Amino acid sequence: MLPDIQFVQRPGMIEFGWGHLGAELLPRAEVLRAATWTLTNDAPAALTYGYAQGPGRLLALLAERLAVSETDLMITGGTSQALDMLCKQFTKPGDVVLVEAPTYHLALRIFRDYGLRCVTVPGDQQGLHVAAVTALVKLLRSRGERIAFLYLVPTYNNPSGVTLQAERRAELARVATALELTVIEDEAYAELWYDAPPPPPIASFAPGGPLIRLGSFAKVLAPGLRLGWMQAPAAVIQRCTQAGMLDSGGGVNHFTAHVVLALLQAGDFEPHLLDLRAALRERRNTLLAALARLMPPGVTWRPPLGGFFVWLRTPATVDTTALLSQAEAAGVSYIPGERFYANGGGRNELRLAFSMVPAAELVEGARRLGQVLKRAIG
Repeated sequence: MLPDIQFVQRPGMIEFGWGHLGAELLPRAEVLRAATWTLTNDAPAALTYGYAQGPGRLLALLAERLAVSETDLMITGGTSQALDMLCKQFTKPGDVVLVEAPTYHLALRIFRDYGLRCVTVPGDQQGLHVAAVTALVKLLRSRGERIAFLYLVPTYNNPSGVTLQAERRAELARVATALELTVIEDEAYAELWYDAPPPPPIASFAPGGPLIRLGSFAKVLAPGLRLGWMQAPAAVIQRCTQAGMLDSGGGVNHFTAHVVLALLQAGDFEPHLLDLRAALRERRNTLLAALARLMPPGVTWRPPLGGFFVWLRTPATVDTTALLSQAEAAGVSYIPGERFYANGGGRNELRLAFSMVPAAELVEGARRLGQVLKRAIG
């Protein structure tokens, strides 16, 4: 029989590889109330074909929450579907996509599906270097290459946890507008801050500029909802909503959108979000404390201020891809760093996701990984 879900728990394995919420963190009661209310009170609207841009009531609520115009918003099937749609509508094979190093590895998969060529932009612990963006755009265009867009995860980056600082966001918005460079900011983790709120989104620094912002309910509610949103110039929204798929099938995940609308209207979202932040903050702190006790000398990391991940760097002699089989033999798994680099790199880095792992397993997983790394470092 084929599986029902993407994730499969292997017996005895502590899975640091999956950037999912633990089952106990999913808002089952809230979603049940919202779905029941929808089917009881809103079934005719929720069960028919939806408006291509998304339900107007949900768009109005999101527009107020995000302080943007409804004409600049549309509902999507999560961030991945939005990225796929943007690639389909606005790129052609051979186009360049500028990306961070490291960046979200599954976005790279989508770009490759469309035959796009990824070029990395250097950065540091404050985020990407905006001057490098300018230099790369001018260089590539001077060679006659077409740049489709710059893609980045500016807030609690997946995988590194780095957040692009406010000054660089403002400068990137200015540069993007001046160079007519489309920037896609993937804000999947922006609401999952654990110490202080993040800087404003890049799009807020240049209203009307070539800036596209993607948000998702996957990380803050449940990934199975397959629901997100896109904020973009009205012309981009119009082109996307006029696509044949939406003309034929109506709005994406229309029933789910109504359920999320009911959940938001009931006032259940903010209390859930506060509880989720507290639970994830505790897991982050548990893992950080365990790493501090159990990692061998030479392994380093920076405490993430939000999101799901801790990014480890090992000595240069350690190949985390080759080491993965040894780690799994010891009962702990992770994602090797090289998967997050478009053009090579990350061989001595790895990503640990703490969002799905209970506290006791976080500690035991750190112990197992520490022993494997200690043997590898020698």
